[in-house]
Amino acid sequence: MSDKQNPPDDDFEVGIVTKTKPKTKRPPLYKVMLLNDDFTPMEFVVHVLERFFNKGREDATRIMLHVHRSGVGICGVFTYEVAETKVSAVTEFAARHQHPLKCTMEKE
Repeated sequence: MSDKQNPPDDDFEVGIVTKTKPKTKRPPLYKVMLLNDDFTPMEFVVHVLERFFNKGREDATRIMLHVHRSGVGICGVFTYEVAETKVSAVTEFAARHQHPLKCTMEKE
């Protein structure tokens, strides 16, 4: 190669290129909760916990009794999108079966 094809470049700097790892953090989690009411049958609440939260009969009964006694109980902890979907599904299911069962979510 001759210098005519590649003239010297006085402005050329030599350096090291470093890659930075992006800092990722876990998404915030949300508690999905059932609220007690005086009209929804206990068996229906157990069914909801089994169907939408994959709880076994024993866990579903324990959570249902906690909701009944305390007024509120946690069904699970999920990312925002999953929690929102579960709240919507439970609310729609309860309304379709003419029960006033309330399901809410709050940031953990």
